[in-house]
Amino acid sequence: MNEPTIVVTGLGVISAIGNNVSEFWKSLESGTSGIAPLDPPEPDLNFSNVAAVRNFDPMDHFESRQQRNLDRSTQFGLIAAREAIADSGISFNDRMASRTGVITGCSIGGAATQDAAYEKLYGQGGRRTSPMTIPNIMPSAGASHISMEFGLRGPAFTISSACSSSSHAIGTALSLLRSGAIDVAIAGGHESQLNRGCLFAWDALRVVSPTICLPFSADPPGMILGEGGAMMVLETLESAQARGADIYAELAGFGMNSDAHHLTAPSLEGPTDAMRAALTDAGLSTSDVDYINAHGTGTVANDANEVRAIEEVFGEEAEALALSSTKSWHGHTIGAAGAIEALATILAIHRGVLPPTIFSPPLHPDCDLDIVRNESRPAQIRAALSNSFAFGGLNAVLAFRQTASNR
Repeated sequence: MNEPTIVVTGLGVISAIGNNVSEFWKSLESGTSGIAPLDPPEPDLNFSNVAAVRNFDPMDHFESRQQRNLDRSTQFGLIAAREAIADSGISFNDRMASRTGVITGCSIGGAATQDAAYEKLYGQGGRRTSPMTIPNIMPSAGASHISMEFGLRGPAFTISSACSSSSHAIGTALSLLRSGAIDVAIAGGHESQLNRGCLFAWDALRVVSPTICLPFSADPPGMILGEGGAMMVLETLESAQARGADIYAELAGFGMNSDAHHLTAPSLEGPTDAMRAALTDAGLSTSDVDYINAHGTGTVANDANEVRAIEEVFGEEAEALALSSTKSWHGHTIGAAGAIEALATILAIHRGVLPPTIFSPPLHPDCDLDIVRNESRPAQIRAALSNSFAFGGLNAVLAFRQTASNR
């Protein structure tokens, strides 16, 4: 029996470059950065006081009581899910609700809630904290709130695998849909990490840029932290066609593995094998792929290793690939990164436009690929990969392609 074709019928996002899909894509296409100084600043940080953050007011989205019971990270996931579900035009009758899964990625969880609780206990000598502390800290809170708001009674859970969390979530949703365990999936991720505790923790690693993120440049200053969420509605092609849904792209394949190498240093073999696995799962040859949305953190070790892995997989055909890292605009959103970047990849295929990378010459000496630099570029994108390579060597690669009617 042939596996069903799985397609994307709804998208939702909130990020440093847009509070919805339209704003997000407009910023990517025009090259509008979400990177700015922290406001208010953290004067004791040693290396970086900039981040990719959106002017976000939760009261625009939630009543005051609901807002108080949702950590900022969960808010991002719920806002993105609302947009994706509305965009898909799907309605959940009783049977559909029982056959819809919610699979999210979140690495850190309710960091702001945890920070506030610890400050009250340790900094102010308090003896109690809010009874909502544990429910708000849970990384799985987003999946729970999405399922509750829409009455979705299929499997709902969260995957936490650092920067690959939401790519793993989307890939797992693909497997569940193919197996027939569910008919519809709400999949993606969310993260909020721009609180004092997380900022100082990242600062201690000395990988955060004090100015800007410049992937694939010869002397990149480092990564930029961001926050946000992205969700998508996935369903079978048959289901989408039966209800007359608009289709963005096909989620064609997924590859994942572990480096089993080092907690923070990348290996070549892991990313290489993960990309090959995604291509095989999708039934794609290297010549079918026109674009890769790179993990591209703007750090020397990651960028050079990723380029070598791409060249290893694609060989001479790597020269025909377009490559960009949208992290340079919206920051590294950790648990949400794979979902936000997958959404950018889907829109690139759907709209026929390659999103750019913020770039400052010269090019890194180990990188001679076609980097889409500073300005978007029109292109027909038959198929694309979205790479996520996380701390701990946890690799996840998603493969998307045009739907058959658009090929």
